[in-house]
Amino acid sequence: MPKPTLQKTSIEVNGQSIPVKVYREHRRGIRFAIGKKTAILRMPNHLPTDLQQKEWRRFTNWVEKQILARPGSENVYGRIYKDGELLKVGKRQYQIKIETTSNKTHAGNIHNGSLIILRIAQGSSEQQKKKATQHLLSRLVAQDFKPEITRRVGELNHLYFQKTINSVNLKYNRSNWGSCSTKNNVNLSTCLLFAPDDVIDYVIIHELAHLVEMNHSPRFWGLVENAMPDYNKKEKWLKENWQTCVF
Repeated sequence: MPKPTLQKTSIEVNGQSIPVKVYREHRRGIRFAIGKKTAILRMPNHLPTDLQQKEWRRFTNWVEKQILARPGSENVYGRIYKDGELLKVGKRQYQIKIETTSNKTHAGNIHNGSLIILRIAQGSSEQQKKKATQHLLSRLVAQDFKPEITRRVGELNHLYFQKTINSVNLKYNRSNWGSCSTKNNVNLSTCLLFAPDDVIDYVIIHELAHLVEMNHSPRFWGLVENAMPDYNKKEKWLKENWQTCVF
């Protein structure tokens, strides 16, 4: 009979539910990690049940320390918003109004430039509300910022690359900060809007350089460095602060 295994999917830290993935692999050691979508526990196959439980306790303590070590990191997997709460994105601040409606779908809009009204479908679970709120806020804030971001993409392109741009898009994407397609579409994550202006400029320059070199060759990095000599500092900021850039 196979040994029982952990079936945990989340842990609680300061009232926040932190999603967890447990991987059992052909490996010797135990590994903990904070991923962009979940906290991750990797352990050997066929680990005895008592050792599984021991490592789970050690893992949960480690995750809690990681989450609480940096202000704002408790929201790394998405905030839980309350009616009347304030949301600060870059230099802009919004007040959030949450309404429950009898509609079957979720909707929202920005009123007078600073009030975000969210209409959440009645009967939604807490997880559904959280996910809907994240995506609505991302979409609405993206609409508000898009003219400014599009203008900045055009300015940096004119200064350093002079390439044709088909479109500039802001999307809720946590797997990368940006991308550039062969059709000359520049895509940026809405999570980037929480970063400082010079860091946003770096990601824009990075994607614009792909209009010249669709790879990460030495020539590509030379283009980036020519436009922003201290780009390494911006990359470091993203690696150290990505946990705070989330709706």
